[in-house]
Amino acid sequence: MTLPVLASLAAMHRAAAADPIALDPANLPRIATVDERFQSYNIEMVEVTGGPFWRPYGRPESAGAAQRLPDAYATYRAIELKNPRLRRLAAALSPAYLRVSGTWANATYFADQDTAPSKPPAGFNGVLTRPQWRGVVDFAGAVGAAIVTSFAASPGTRDVRGQWTPEQARSLVSFTQSIGGEIAAAEFLNEPDLKSGAGIEADAAAFRRDFSTFHTFMRKMSPRTVLLGPGTIGTDATAADMFTAVADGIDAVSYHHYGAVSERCGGRRTPELALSEEWLAQTDEAIAFYLRLRDQLAPGRAIWLTETAEAACGGNRWAATFLDTFRYLDQLGRLAKAGVAVVMHNTLAASDYGLLDWQTFLPRPSYFGALLWRRLMGATVLESGVPIRNGLHVYAHCGRGLAGAVTLLVINNDRTASRELILPSPSERYTLAAAKTADQTTATTAANLASATASLNGHVIATGDEHELPPLQGTLTAAGTIAFAPATITFLSIAGAGNRDCS
Repeated sequence: MTLPVLASLAAMHRAAAADPIALDPANLPRIATVDERFQSYNIEMVEVTGGPFWRPYGRPESAGAAQRLPDAYATYRAIELKNPRLRRLAAALSPAYLRVSGTWANATYFADQDTAPSKPPAGFNGVLTRPQWRGVVDFAGAVGAAIVTSFAASPGTRDVRGQWTPEQARSLVSFTQSIGGEIAAAEFLNEPDLKSGAGIEADAAAFRRDFSTFHTFMRKMSPRTVLLGPGTIGTDATAADMFTAVADGIDAVSYHHYGAVSERCGGRRTPELALSEEWLAQTDEAIAFYLRLRDQLAPGRAIWLTETAEAACGGNRWAATFLDTFRYLDQLGRLAKAGVAVVMHNTLAASDYGLLDWQTFLPRPSYFGALLWRRLMGATVLESGVPIRNGLHVYAHCGRGLAGAVTLLVINNDRTASRELILPSPSERYTLAAAKTADQTTATTAANLASATASLNGHVIATGDEHELPPLQGTLTAAGTIAFAPATITFLSIAGAGNRDCS
């Protein structure tokens, strides 16, 4: 094929990609329904107890040599769950699930007393006290969150034969109930397909045996708790074996997903790939694996993604910037279409992948995406009819709280070209973009998009004081052709759509 012909075909492709697409919100069909707590989050167990967790990077422009273990860790003080700003911002995302778990939970000893022992008992790596867990229960009640957790399964919980015993779990569940709390859902342990530093081997036969003990215990001690599993992170034979081991005993399927590991653990991903179709599509590849196993082993069970973020080991340097807002919202859109009931972001406020800064609790760009999703996207998922292609990802839900209303999430992940839709009804528009400084160019480079600040409809989002939520006001947009600038994320709230599936 000659160069002129290739150039002509490329030009035709660009033109086709740029052609406006007509979309009628009134006739978008219902394809799924998600949990009212669909958009949820994690606070790691080690945040509650205090201890070593992933050391945050500096600002993106200060990137230096990659950190390596153990330098990847910093000692975190226990999170201030009574902080007014933290509570106000978390409450704005409710109703939600609050998952308190993570790798450290596998070996955390519940002291069942008000003061911690001088060191963890043998077979444990950390200590959780009554006041700390009471703080979780109080926080969940104050912000409208339901608690999800997992339990210790390290050598300290096991008998002389190496089999798991429920004494530690019994103490935690009993104390939770005694103070008026409830564990809404639970995984037996965190990521059983990985060999854990807590001394837990990835052994499917042992997992089956211990989960059976756990299942019997929980059905008696906390019968309303939704039992989740397998809680695996892989998409390989080991994860499949773990799924098979517990499929008969779970109420809902749970899995974890990260598209990469951060520099801290030897990852090599660059920010230039953060908007690529290859990167964003990894969400589909992971859920396809678990959907297949669900349909084979646990048909009809709901699926929960109980831990996910930009990259494992705390996130990369740009996880705290506007760049990751694309991954965050595109992932929610894809998984809702796939029928996933719940998605729990890791974390609410720790390391670089937190929705909030770990020290100040000030919102990061992804938080504003989360807040708009919570305010505008209802639980009924619609089929937009627009195939995913570079620069145009269109997700549709019934609008929250308005009969017949539809909300569109339109992601333009192309860095250079605009996209267009044609709508028959007026809408309220909310366009998120990176807030650029005066010395940045207008080009949407990785450096410009790695902004710690977002703008809404062209105005920098002000964070306000600790008692106030930032105002997020839409702009009335007329019916007709609507353009979406490069590297932007737009919610379109269409109150007058008249969709019968949204009544």
